[in-house]
Amino acid sequence: MTKTVEFYFDVGSPTAYLAHNRLQQLQKQYNCVIEYRPVLLGGLFKATGNSAPAMVPAKGRYMERDDMPRFAKLYDVPLNSNPHFPINTLNLMRGAVATLGGEHFDAYIDVVFNAIWVESKNMGDMDTVIEVLSTAGLNAPAILASTQDAEVKAKLISNTQEAVERGLFGAPTMFVDGEMFFGQDRLQFVEAALQ
Repeated sequence: MTKTVEFYFDVGSPTAYLAHNRLQQLQKQYNCVIEYRPVLLGGLFKATGNSAPAMVPAKGRYMERDDMPRFAKLYDVPLNSNPHFPINTLNLMRGAVATLGGEHFDAYIDVVFNAIWVESKNMGDMDTVIEVLSTAGLNAPAILASTQDAEVKAKLISNTQEAVERGLFGAPTMFVDGEMFFGQDRLQFVEAALQ
């Protein structure tokens, strides 16, 4: 029986980038379905009183210098720090909502994650976003126009509210068979649930 992983994410999170890449590997290995659920990480933090690890300087330094590079090596994926972090991902996440379910979603997510966490680009700058998406062969003007659509805006808000109601306090968070797993460092448990 094919299992499904519900993946709540925000492209502004380096750990969501790592989880995205590892989930792609698990999808190939276990033939599972990945259901992407775009949310606003800042909205989750605000609703739950949580904060980014970088808000604790020692933890932020440890994660950037030691923890995340270890996982990048383990997953065999590139990862670079981004001097523009934190990036306002509101329009990027609206773009994820707008493209979700369409033929360009996978390309959009890969391009945006890589631009932030491999190429260290300032994806909070709309000129940079247009250049990155266009270079990748995506219709940047159409995607950016869709980010201003009332239904797209409402869907991102409702996704984030639904996430809070399900008990999320951060991203990445995954669900398999209704069981919640927070953080890319819990993906071994996701893998066990897929076996």
